[in-house]
Amino acid sequence: MRKVQVAVLGATGMIGQRFVQLLEGHPWFDIGGLFASERSDGKKLGEVNKVKDHAFMPETLSRRIEQIDAAKIAKTCRVAFSGLPSDVAKDIETKLAEAGVAVFSNAASHRMDRDVPIIIPEANSEHLEIVRAQPTFAHGGFIVTNANCSTTGMAAPLKALQDPFGLEQVMVSTYQAVSGAGYPGVPSLDILSNVVPYIKNEEEKMEEEAAKILGTYHLGQIHDAEFQVLASCARVPVHDGHLEALVVKTRSNPSAEDCVRAMREFRAEPQRLELPSAPKVPIIVRDEPDRPQPLWDVNAGEPARAKGMAVTVGRVRKKDKYVKFFLLSHNTIRGGAGGSVINAELAHAKGMLK
Repeated sequence: MRKVQVAVLGATGMIGQRFVQLLEGHPWFDIGGLFASERSDGKKLGEVNKVKDHAFMPETLSRRIEQIDAAKIAKTCRVAFSGLPSDVAKDIETKLAEAGVAVFSNAASHRMDRDVPIIIPEANSEHLEIVRAQPTFAHGGFIVTNANCSTTGMAAPLKALQDPFGLEQVMVSTYQAVSGAGYPGVPSLDILSNVVPYIKNEEEKMEEEAAKILGTYHLGQIHDAEFQVLASCARVPVHDGHLEALVVKTRSNPSAEDCVRAMREFRAEPQRLELPSAPKVPIIVRDEPDRPQPLWDVNAGEPARAKGMAVTVGRVRKKDKYVKFFLLSHNTIRGGAGGSVINAELAHAKGMLK
């Protein structure tokens, strides 16, 4: 099978370089170019490498970064993975879609557009169909977004509970890694021995995005879910991995054991399609009383290409009609670049990248 040529936008940033990491040796996609701002034009990836936990191939490190040029990208690449900052992503992503490029974006710029889906394939793969309503789709161009990194972590576990038991209210408190703030993260004197109980716009994103992601797709429209989400977000001195404490009110009254079983047995479209980046077990439920922990569980997911793509759940317990549990997800892989890569795999499997 001929590989699809893809561009990586924002190749000097952490998410952009996670894209490069996940696309190395990909069975379906081949990197056709690395792109960033004018300041980085001509630099080699190795000169700006920020990823410390992955050894890039020498040929990858020697690749040169080019200034973003939508017309040039459209001539050589069918897909663009966008790790651009939200303040510059909107116009560039729109131009690429107009030029016939399928854009898979980690940025927030288009997430709440009515005809742009926020896809987490385990939760709402059917929402991908709405891209057909985008005016650029007839020419091959469209935009798909992945969710905010903290929203991503809770989506699959909530979906696993939503279908059998119904959801009425979700209260979530997050303990978010410094890498979620982009490279180099939070200044050391602000985060060492400290917890910062404020992340700009994070709580609003979680509350709005969850309703869209877990809503229904009907007659060409996405209808928001009706359950309430209340979020409180904090930054903690952890390198990678967002830990979240959830209190969920269900419509029916399942036991804690029922909830564990529903999450453990949960499988969805990525597993049925055997997408390359899909973890065989999307939700890993731990029985130990002190798990999940970032040091132990941030890279959960098998096979090797799905490392960091699974969500780990633990401490599932029940109080009245509320189920309580902790979850952990890798914020720059599953909640960042990996989320867009698996979205592109879903689109490819459905014949949208021809």
